[in-house]
Amino acid sequence: MTRLPDKLLSRGVVEVIIETELRERLASGKPLRLKQGFDPSRPQMHIGHAVGLRKLRQFQELGHQVVLIVGDWTAQIGDPSGRDATRPRLTAAMVQEHARTYMEQFFRIIDRSRTEVRWQSEWYGDFKLENALDLAGRFTLAQMLAHETFRKRYDEGQPLTILELMYPMLQGYDSVAIQSDVEFGGTDQKFNNLAGRELMGQMGLPPQHVLLLPLIPGTDGRKMGKSFDNTVDILLSPAEMYGK
Repeated sequence: MTRLPDKLLSRGVVEVIIETELRERLASGKPLRLKQGFDPSRPQMHIGHAVGLRKLRQFQELGHQVVLIVGDWTAQIGDPSGRDATRPRLTAAMVQEHARTYMEQFFRIIDRSRTEVRWQSEWYGDFKLENALDLAGRFTLAQMLAHETFRKRYDEGQPLTILELMYPMLQGYDSVAIQSDVEFGGTDQKFNNLAGRELMGQMGLPPQHVLLLPLIPGTDGRKMGKSFDNTVDILLSPAEMYGK
């Protein structure tokens, strides 16, 4: 392991939870398992995703293990973060088709030979009702309503399904399944990332650290996101990308 670069935890990073502890783990020289999940609700990745991938690549170059989670189960729910309405559910076949396209795009930035790719169906394929109930019982309604999106929709009397409330728990369980050391995500993922940290502690594992990355604006000035159709996609031609 090489010396920790001075700007590794500051340049292009909004917040590190908990920075002092993460610095100690990095200084120990032990390779860490770095988690980032992607929700293949649409087939294209955009340059906002690349912010996290570039940071992962920096850690990867230092000898740490990147674990990319393909959210083939949670994509069928749809990440409720920042959404004012329930997302239409996708079929498993649609998610699988999108995920195949994602694989090509991951490795335009991340070193394929030093990456572990995991699919949620590895652990959720055999998930029983008792496992789901155990997971749901580890969080309170008050904790879920601390989620800004959930609270806003609840206060405004908008539909909010139990399935959507499960999303942070399911994403959090991914961290348990792969025994993540650090999870990477945009600032809009803070609640979901902390759910993983909370769940790991409850299940007797060292809680993961969280590294939050900035969101970049889309073509309409809002945060770049597939839901807003304002993205600059990674697979665009150079002319199209420059134009956007």
